[in-house]
Amino acid sequence: MLRAGGAAVVGGLLAVGVASCGSEFAGLPRLRIGAGGSQGVYYALGNALADAWLPSLDLAERPEVRITAGSVENVALLAKGQADVVFSAADVAEATLASAPPAGRAPRALARIYDDALQVVVFADSPITQLADLRGRRVSIGATDSGVIVMANRVMAAAGLSADKDLTASTLGIDDSLAALRDGRIDAFFWSGGLPTGGVTELAGNRPIRLLDLNPLIPTLRREYPVYNVGTIPAGTYRDAPPVTTLLVRNFLLVPESMADETAEALVSALFGASEQLARANSAGRAIDTRSAIGTQPIPLHPGAERYYRSVKVYD
Repeated sequence: MLRAGGAAVVGGLLAVGVASCGSEFAGLPRLRIGAGGSQGVYYALGNALADAWLPSLDLAERPEVRITAGSVENVALLAKGQADVVFSAADVAEATLASAPPAGRAPRALARIYDDALQVVVFADSPITQLADLRGRRVSIGATDSGVIVMANRVMAAAGLSADKDLTASTLGIDDSLAALRDGRIDAFFWSGGLPTGGVTELAGNRPIRLLDLNPLIPTLRREYPVYNVGTIPAGTYRDAPPVTTLLVRNFLLVPESMADETAEALVSALFGASEQLARANSAGRAIDTRSAIGTQPIPLHPGAERYYRSVKVYD
């Protein structure tokens, strides 16, 4: 059974059926959701889910939504039993699965929720026009224990750059990166998030920004890291910023493998029952649908999630 302080995860969560989950879930200990920075999409969607799960499952308390550094911290919390549901990028989840997490705590997916786009942000009047121009500059490469820093280091290596040797690098989360660029303390920052990311939209509303185009690096990156896809950030996503080619990474909602099947099924059912709330919370929420949700490779779906998708006939 879940413990509030969390050394032992979810193995004994209530074994009840979805059709009768209502009041029978009232005894479920408080769920802990590992989200991200307060200006990011994870946090917006995490709060929308907490609001939706509270009445849908008739929980005694609204789930706790934790501000975290992002994917790396989230999957670590999951493995240690200190979170019950977490958001994670596919590349970080893949590395975690390969690292042999503790028995019962390997990540299992409830759903693929939306795709993140890697964004390298500079002001529109910056002399930085390509990734190589970051050499010698002050750059935030993402918070320690975030998925952003994983992507940033991989992309910089493809461009022949090292954060340790070639940049004045800082490890700031999205909130601090936005403030540091606005205040002139850095020249650029990396961010991986849904489109548009609210904090970046606000920044662009005060001073025009530009995103760096990663097209020259795409063949190398796709060859080395097939977990990534390629996409375009459309013109006008951030005010007058032109379109760019970038990497996309899928995002998953994860739970430990030991979670009771009935609990996982109920969470997925309530997830799709909250589609309107998720879309209102952030435009990335509009991408969440049952057909794309099963695309969680290389992370297996939780058996309870599989059961839900079979029931709505999108999984066979």
